Amino acid sequence: MTWIWLGIVIVLVLIEISTVNLVTIWYIASAIVSLILSLFIDSYFIEFLVFVILGTILLFTTRKYLLQLIGKNNEKTNLDRVIGMEAIVTEEISKNKSGEVKVDGKRWTAISDKTIKVDSTVKVLSIDGVKLKVEEVK
Repeated sequence: MTWIWLGIVIVLVLIEISTVNLVTIWYIASAIVSLILSLFIDSYFIEFLVFVILGTILLFTTRKYLLQLIGKNNEKTNLDRVIGMEAIVTEEISKNKSGEVKVDGKRWTAISDKTIKVDSTVKVLSIDGVKLKVEEVK
């Protein structure tokens, strides 16, 4: 039975290496425990039960913390970073005509539902193609 558990560990490790999404890491640990357990007992049922229960417990109790530990940092790109920032209107923006704003040291074409005068402060709501959707800050 030891060789079967060793094979299961190897297969799970290969799956984890090929996916790198923490798919089987918990069951690798539980398979190693079952491998060690197989050296002391001969009941495949108990070994399999330990494998399934321990793997599931590890999955539900440690996944959140492990994902935080490896840090799935979503760094904002230049585009994402300007959303929520305040900008200065450099060319008037009207409902039917785009204008221009300066945000984060760069000039962007901007659109709005209302007319906004030059030198007004606006907040960037979203990005629509290459245009910023803005609203006036009051």
